Amino acid sequence: MATALELLRTAAVPVPLIGDGVDRWLAPRVVTALRAAGIRTLADLTLRVPRRRRWWVGIAGLGVSGARQIEAFFAAHPDLSDRARALVVTTAPDDVVPWEKIVVPHEVDGTMGLHRAPRASCVLRANNDYEAVQAWLSLHEAPATLRAYRKEAERLMLWAIVERGVALSSLATEDAVAYRAFLRQPSPRQRWVGPASPRTAAEWRPFAGCLSTRSRGYALSVLSSMFRWLIERRYVLANPFAGIKVRGAKQATLDTTRVFPKASGSS
Repeated sequence: MATALELLRTAAVPVPLIGDGVDRWLAPRVVTALRAAGIRTLADLTLRVPRRRRWWVGIAGLGVSGARQIEAFFAAHPDLSDRARALVVTTAPDDVVPWEKIVVPHEVDGTMGLHRAPRASCVLRANNDYEAVQAWLSLHEAPATLRAYRKEAERLMLWAIVERGVALSSLATEDAVAYRAFLRQPSPRQRWVGPASPRTAAEWRPFAGCLSTRSRGYALSVLSSMFRWLIERRYVLANPFAGIKVRGAKQATLDTTRVFPKASGSS
């Protein structure tokens, strides 16, 4: 008996490892919600949970109580976050490629976008932002309109991921204002601007130069229209581009069969 008690006294206290399953350390109800969102290990949880207010709203069934349990757990084991970040190699890309070629990390693909509407109410089958935008583009049969709208949506999505590190469905009004400024002079220029080239070419870039006032106004009108449609389909809850305009730009007519000159950017 004395030997057993001594062994218990000297035994090491269990320490969570970054590769441990969430079921080993968290309550069953919390685990169920996390697994439904594709979060199975502590590494998944650490990397997918943004350090911002109401980060849990994108995880159905978790709620405030479950979120507080998770926050308390990580507060008790602060080294877990450092271990998780050590697993990720982050490099700023020198080039931007067409969106059909980019491999989007789960954290920024919109699966858990901060402004996603409840899944049960959404009338789209889209699982992420790319699929939702493709559904919007599929409405437009005129080739010129489709190209123009795709260009604006693609530019924004690439900018959100590469420059802001967030999903399209996580963009806030402050991001939309920053994007308006970015359109005036896309930078870094080497990453974003290049001669008009086929999408398959290594030289392809989203922009062929700085945008005119008219082109910037058109871009914001298209993006605001896209978000309004996504709200109507209950994919997102809000439109970050609502009310954001370009001074001096006339109201754009969006149902058009023409695009702006290629000097405004690559196709």
